[in-house]
Amino acid sequence: MSNIILEELEPELKQRLQQRAMRNGHTIEAEITSILSIVLLSDISTNSNDDLTKQIAQRFAPFGEFDIPETPREAIREAPTF
Repeated sequence: MSNIILEELEPELKQRLQQRAMRNGHTIEAEITSILSIVLLSDISTNSNDDLTKQIAQRFAPFGEFDIPETPREAIREAPTF
């Protein structure tokens, strides 16, 4: 594994990182690795699976805008009595 050196880390940030590591039962190094993994792996999945709404809009963009006709409904029937 590679070594990464963080210089000039704000004291409050260092303290919060230590507290989080203790809460999760990790060393500071393991906690940093965990945080980076979560952030970077979610970034990959977000980029590869763009917002579903955008994907759907792009898929149907060539058809232009259209209205979906409303389906007529019948009145609700009475509940049966046994």
